[in-house]
Amino acid sequence: MSCNSCNSKTSGIPKGCNNNGNCASGSCGTFTVFDWLSDISNSLINPFKIVEIRFKNGRKGYFRNNNLKVSGGDTVITESEKGYDIGVVTLTGELVKTQLKKKNINVEDELFSLIKLPSEKEIDKWQALIKKESVTQTRARIIAIELGLKMKISDVEFQADGSKVVFYYTADQRVDFRELIKRYAEEFRTRIEMKQVGLRQEASRLGGIGSCGRELCCSTWLNDFRKVNTSAARYQKLSINPQKLAGQCGKLKCCLNYELDTYLDALKDFPKKDVKIKTKKGIAILQKTDIFKKLVWYSYKDNFMEWFEIDIKSLHKMIEINRSGKEVSSLEDFSIQKAKDNSFNSEDSITRFDKTKKRNYAL
Repeated sequence: MSCNSCNSKTSGIPKGCNNNGNCASGSCGTFTVFDWLSDISNSLINPFKIVEIRFKNGRKGYFRNNNLKVSGGDTVITESEKGYDIGVVTLTGELVKTQLKKKNINVEDELFSLIKLPSEKEIDKWQALIKKESVTQTRARIIAIELGLKMKISDVEFQADGSKVVFYYTADQRVDFRELIKRYAEEFRTRIEMKQVGLRQEASRLGGIGSCGRELCCSTWLNDFRKVNTSAARYQKLSINPQKLAGQCGKLKCCLNYELDTYLDALKDFPKKDVKIKTKKGIAILQKTDIFKKLVWYSYKDNFMEWFEIDIKSLHKMIEINRSGKEVSSLEDFSIQKAKDNSFNSEDSITRFDKTKKRNYAL
């Protein structure tokens, strides 16, 4: 996903455009789809008449193109419910059909159309409204606090013609907007629209850096928010720590689902955690599981400090012996090797740093 200015140097290192996310061609934007059929689409006699347009914070729409010559990265004026809006072309040609199927949009549905390419005056007006959004958001938050409403104005978006402003907000409970909309209409002198977004949608719109050091998945490529449960962390043997498992949205991290299927497949070979082994030396209880190495660690109920490493095949043999009504001789007979004792080791005392090391200075 890059424009022509992101080609590589002779050494193979990407040169980049150094625009830091504000790509002039629009091909490095949020949720951008690389048009690998661009050459084929341009050569078609009758190209697909619907194009994809990106607006603020990755919001996209699909519009009919009535013989207007546009390509990826062009700024165009589009129709809206009342007035017009300005966006950037992100996708044209045959790949738009695939995107429409993902969004469950029928090609025969009524869609708004592209109007024209904007003039310099219209671009200046649009940029002025974008600069005004931060000031509007601050004032909107102050008004909401004065009215005592339990909500948060997370983002503001002006329509390009200035006829409408959309306030994106998050709230845990239902909010009465009657007085709020009156105050907003008096303050901003335009048509007001309120849109509630979830905490994950808010993080997606605002963006940020995750604990992994990369940009948030929801603000770069993840376009569907699947349900994440704490069971996903338990299956992956992660400690149930809300501070570590929660993302910037305050919900469980979406990445907990990425490797969950692999762990579930690997756990099919393992018995349940509550399976106990009856031996002649006593009952053995599961202490630890390594699903990728196919190993388990068991200890006697009377001695939790001494663990025995057992492979999965030996574990199933012991379970079959117990099912037949017999007791296993001992864990030692099936153990690969005795695990190291967790007790204090005198060799690891702090005085070991006092020992001087002999250095060989011979050449």
